[in-house]
Amino acid sequence: VQLQASGGGLVQAGGSLRLSCAASGRTLSTYAIAWFRQAPGKERVFVASISWSGSSTNYAASLKGRFTISRENANMVYLQMNSLKPEDTAVYYCAADRTMIAAMKRPDYWGQGTQVTVSS
Repeated sequence: VQLQASGGGLVQAGGSLRLSCAASGRTLSTYAIAWFRQAPGKERVFVASISWSGSSTNYAASLKGRFTISRENANMVYLQMNSLKPEDTAVYYCAADRTMIAAMKRPDYWGQGTQVTVSS
């Protein structure tokens, strides 16, 4: 599975962005998808995940309520980010694996990151 994350950019605090994760080479329809982020000088951390069916989602506790993960079709997953804060600045990655647990913990497939910068 080849993943492509996009949609990052520069936004002011309080603004919104929607990140996209697209697949090529193989459909994502049987994979759970997770988003991670890595801020400068920090470890990469889990953000959100969604099951292959879209019926289950999971969020980092600190982000629940501002971020929403969704999937539109077999090959697109989104991360809607609202009320962005400067501390949300990071490179955001999407990842895939067969189960949500695996996608959250140690996904087999990673996309390249997309930079999100939130200015104060």
